[in-house]
Amino acid sequence: MRLPLIRQRLRALGAAPCHERRVLRAWVQGRSLDNARQRAEDFLPLRLRTGLPSLFDELNALVQAHSEHPGADGSVRVLAALADGQTVEAVLLPRDGVCVSTQVGCAVGCVFCMTGRAGLLRQLSGAEIVAQVVLARSRRAVKKVVFMGMGEPAHNLDNVMDAIELLGTEGGIGHKNLVFSTVGDRRVFERLPQSTVRPALALSLHTTDPALRRRLLPRAPDIAPAELVELGEAYARRTGYPIQYQWTLLEGINDTAAELDGIARLLAGKYAVMNLIPYNRVERDGTPAEGFRRPSWERAAAMARALHVRGVLTKLRRSAGQDVEAGCGQLRARALQLHQTSRGVT
Repeated sequence: MRLPLIRQRLRALGAAPCHERRVLRAWVQGRSLDNARQRAEDFLPLRLRTGLPSLFDELNALVQAHSEHPGADGSVRVLAALADGQTVEAVLLPRDGVCVSTQVGCAVGCVFCMTGRAGLLRQLSGAEIVAQVVLARSRRAVKKVVFMGMGEPAHNLDNVMDAIELLGTEGGIGHKNLVFSTVGDRRVFERLPQSTVRPALALSLHTTDPALRRRLLPRAPDIAPAELVELGEAYARRTGYPIQYQWTLLEGINDTAAELDGIARLLAGKYAVMNLIPYNRVERDGTPAEGFRRPSWERAAAMARALHVRGVLTKLRRSAGQDVEAGCGQLRARALQLHQTSRGVT
């Protein structure tokens, strides 16, 4: 179900713009249907009140928790079931955040990411994206939404921007607390500045070497790291939000002295934050897949200190759920494997 269709249905039930906003606010902010009914008596037309229960039933069925995996860091990774039987992953983050998916699968094919191995299966609608936030709010407060789960938001731009607009208006999420994460796509830099709700931007950089970037992100737009940083800097200055650069640390690949020099060259003095994220391992039969390993925490911390000294604001982050081996795509892959095993498929 797409968000514009929900609005059309509300109008067909006699909703004026003020009624439409109130109903959407009740859904997105996670109010119960009973409470919505009770408040509806005061301000909604009879035909709309009569039609609300079935509409809310449909909205509540968009995304439901299939399984939940708490982490020691306070995060909870959720494998969410969609109405058509597909699954995506969302993460309840410490400090009132949630990470949501924007696609089932992904077409970018980052070689260190489980999600991209299956390719792109389908887009999520704007309502399915918002419904992940509603699901999270049924469990804890949500004041920040990051679009960093399964999928590449730039490849589902219309639906993602519809979701961002609703979350930034009726959803009560501050615009800078809506974080659009992308490998970098020129359409993003054209579209986001024109939006009523302009989110913060996180750019997946991972390397300053153009050739290495093409190997690590084989189907990402061919934008050189230096150009990507310049595009990001322009957006940061326009919105007043620093760009968050994402850097998955891969031992012996992008944790080198040459990369430290490259980061300092590109980001020193920029309105930016570098997030170093040690690789969340993906294993097959106990062996790290594709030969990737995360460097030691001491090595990662030394990199962060070195970048600080060279004028780059750097944060060393732990990927939520590492202790339950639940990086993006892993829960879904594990569930699919169990399903195939139960059916006798090998």
